Amino acid sequence: MSVIASRFGITTVAAVAAGMVLLSAGPAVAGREIGSGSQGTGGDTHTSGDAKGDGTISAAVVFDRSKNGSGSRAGAVTPVGNWSPPACWYAPKYSPAQLQKHLEPIWEAGSTGYGWDADQRDRYVKGHPYKDFNKDKAGDGYWWDSYVNKSYPPGWDSCNKPYFWVDKGDPPPADAPEAVTPEILAGLAYAEIRVPDTDVEMSPTQNQTVNLPTWAWLDKAQFKPVSVTASVPVLDIEATTTATPVSLKLEPGTADAELHPASGECPINKDGSIGTPYTKGSGDRTPPCGLTYLRASGSDGSYEFKATVTWKINWEGSGGAGGELPDGTFGTTQDVTVQEVQSINR
Repeated sequence: MSVIASRFGITTVAAVAAGMVLLSAGPAVAGREIGSGSQGTGGDTHTSGDAKGDGTISAAVVFDRSKNGSGSRAGAVTPVGNWSPPACWYAPKYSPAQLQKHLEPIWEAGSTGYGWDADQRDRYVKGHPYKDFNKDKAGDGYWWDSYVNKSYPPGWDSCNKPYFWVDKGDPPPADAPEAVTPEILAGLAYAEIRVPDTDVEMSPTQNQTVNLPTWAWLDKAQFKPVSVTASVPVLDIEATTTATPVSLKLEPGTADAELHPASGECPINKDGSIGTPYTKGSGDRTPPCGLTYLRASGSDGSYEFKATVTWKINWEGSGGAGGELPDGTFGTTQDVTVQEVQSINR
């Protein structure tokens, strides 16, 4: 039982002591989770913890999504490279009285074993190193605990320090490098970013035609920067992560096609749009953003056309902190039928 307590947190032990079966729930009960409620597809403010009647400092990280992307088809970006959001972090959780209220019933239940209970009392009550839950410092600091990314990426269980005390205004201990900072908040906000669907407008709008350029573009009204702010109110720190569209990549789904431009990367225009809408009489011109299919897809087949927008990600945080995070991509695919017709009136 002591191994469970040290690795997965006191909350798990309390539940076991109460006779609850938690094995199916996994280690999520160890701490609060990022994204445990809304998935961020709307403009809202949401905390990563649960509201508690006992006054526990549960809202360790608060997300403001009022400037996030919205809609049923909005989605999270995929980071370029092997970057991932913070797997776990430390943040305030208890006042002295709250920690006492949380721990003493666990010790009294006795199901965690005499040795472990005695060690805990020695640590938090008898002065090695804390005395009487630090009640003499009530109002001057917080007990910190670990919080876990609910997707459990590699390293999610590395925040296994027991509860520790930090005075207000003091930095967390050096042996807790995962202690929450504006940079960590920026990474958590990155995971909550939602961008609109890559719904490319094309001309021709229906079946495409061999050797006839297909124009592609994105409306400037739809593709604009989105952002999420993550904060820890009790520490008065925050970070805002912003995603800005920068380019559209076209993939025709076949090698028998020419891309315009040849790289398939259509940069964003100064007005925020991507590409140029087709206008009557432009059928023989090469579109600034588009493609030309060179072979028909067959009477009973189609090509899988993919359009992916790249989003530039940066952040700004408390104390003038800030920087760049890896670009993110978000795209959609659609089946395109290409006909063997040499000319068409648009």
